[in-house]
Amino acid sequence: MRKIKTRLGISVPLFILVAWFLGEVANAADKVRISVSSLDAAFFTPAVALKRGFFKEEDIDAEVIRMNANISVTALATGDIDYTTIFGSVVRAAMRGLPVRVVASFLDSPTQMLLARQEFKAVKELKGKTLGVSTFGATADVAARMMLRYSGVDPEKDMKIIALGADQARFTALKEGIVDVIVISPPADVEGRKFAFRVLARAYELFNFPFVGLGANVKKLSDKPDEVKRVIKALIKANRYIRSNRDGSIQTLTEWSRTSKENASLSYDSVVRVFNADGSIPEDGLQAVIEAAMKDAKLTRQVSAAEVADVTLLREAQKDLGIKAR
Repeated sequence: MRKIKTRLGISVPLFILVAWFLGEVANAADKVRISVSSLDAAFFTPAVALKRGFFKEEDIDAEVIRMNANISVTALATGDIDYTTIFGSVVRAAMRGLPVRVVASFLDSPTQMLLARQEFKAVKELKGKTLGVSTFGATADVAARMMLRYSGVDPEKDMKIIALGADQARFTALKEGIVDVIVISPPADVEGRKFAFRVLARAYELFNFPFVGLGANVKKLSDKPDEVKRVIKALIKANRYIRSNRDGSIQTLTEWSRTSKENASLSYDSVVRVFNADGSIPEDGLQAVIEAAMKDAKLTRQVSAAEVADVTLLREAQKDLGIKAR
């Protein structure tokens, strides 16, 4: 009897220890790496999900990494990161045959605008003038060309377009008269008022063209669908917070962008209406992204939405959150 007690005396604490350890493993949050291309208001959704605890609510231990678009897509395809928020680049990569898909949209249109010198009062007056973009083929460049076409200006025939790099370089070029108009994001519109610059068009007022969303590797979609769904849910919660909580969002944006509260407030007020409430990918917007990518790649074959997007887990996430899909 003593021997049995001794064994029980040893085994019971071990059993409790093992059970505790397994419980901790089972409850451990999934670690994921998510890339953004900049620390501005456009890529604000994952910052809010991180800083306001929405990832934690979904048992996600997220690391948000700043990474250039081309590097992000390569890292996503190879599994070096788990997710990226760059929508258009994932669509273009999927069209090239890389194993990636977009699974949600959080900004249904770019935040970019056409900011021009004061003598121009309408987009149609820009014919024959010079436009400054970031880099050719980037979302800002695509958005600028779409705004021009929407307003009856053919960017290929009617404009001279030059790549100038970062926002500040474009703004400086406009101030110095090197270009007549630039494509740029808020709060450049507020800064531009000091120089009597004029906003001629805002992308989100003209068309849907998903800009920021969620992209994942197809292996991730098949192997860890529950993780993908929880990441989507956290980001939907973040978007809803952004739309409904101005003060908290501005505070978070101030920290995220490392900017002044004044600049964060101006940025927030300029872009808040672009954040959607449910993560849905607008069909017309996705088609516009596909068509722009086809033109850029000079593809003649038709590309279906199913080749670049998978909304199965988005629908499940929306159902879990009590959201009726659009």
